[in-house]
Amino acid sequence: MTHVSARRGALYVSVAATAWGTGGAAGVLLFETGGLGPVGVSLWRYLLGAAFLLALARRRPRGGLLTWRVLVVGAGMAVYQTAYFAAIAHTGVALATVVTMGATPVFTALGSRFLLREHLGRVALAALAAALAGLLLLTGESVLQARASSVLGIAFALGSAAGYAGVTLFSRRYRDDDPQSVSIGGFVVGAICLAPFALAEGVVPELSWTSAWLLVYLGAVPTALAYGLFFRALTALRATTVSIISLGEAVGAALLGVVLFGEQLTAPAWAGCLLLLAAVTVLAARADAA
Repeated sequence: MTHVSARRGALYVSVAATAWGTGGAAGVLLFETGGLGPVGVSLWRYLLGAAFLLALARRRPRGGLLTWRVLVVGAGMAVYQTAYFAAIAHTGVALATVVTMGATPVFTALGSRFLLREHLGRVALAALAAALAGLLLLTGESVLQARASSVLGIAFALGSAAGYAGVTLFSRRYRDDDPQSVSIGGFVVGAICLAPFALAEGVVPELSWTSAWLLVYLGAVPTALAYGLFFRALTALRATTVSIISLGEAVGAALLGVVLFGEQLTAPAWAGCLLLLAAVTVLAARADAA
């Protein structure tokens, strides 16, 4: 496996976060044009992601696709995806997103400190605080306008965050595993776990040129590309560093909402975008190696 430097790892996770930020918009458009629900979109996302990575692989994935570690990663991916959708159903998109994205780096930082013995320096702590403040500024108004929250919905969001943090920490712990195998195998296992729920919801899309293009894009960019880079970044960067830089996804999603859906951002929301970008940029520029 080619060694990845800390700087390159920071670039990889930055690109992954940018790609993830487009996934929500692609998913919303698929709901409208493809007649799919959230779980159905996730199933196609994982299946197509695995197919793209397999097609582009220059060599057979090292170590096999369904090792016990890959099974753990795939199950974790299915858990946090399903829990996130459950949180949305109970609390709405805004609150579910804030709780999930806000709790994930906190859980990752705690797990990294006590499970991986990775020290969180002053720069990382400051970046984490600034990123969380930016996230609250960016999404605060949406949260206030959301319907009354339920304890169960928040619990699902925290469960999603814990699942995502768990996958990050586990992948960091076994960072010598082949990232290509982890990505492909994780998608396959995640798809298998989601299949029963997707079949109950409806899994056959209404195909048109638009929905077909969106499916291809979702499988290629926010899935195959983003997760492939994410797992490679974890071979070079601390888990908490990767988790904080990943919060840049929120900025990309917000800007796409403005461009594609005509959404309006308030002055505090724009300030949150700038604060988040500043935190991510500083941390990426000063990324520490493994």
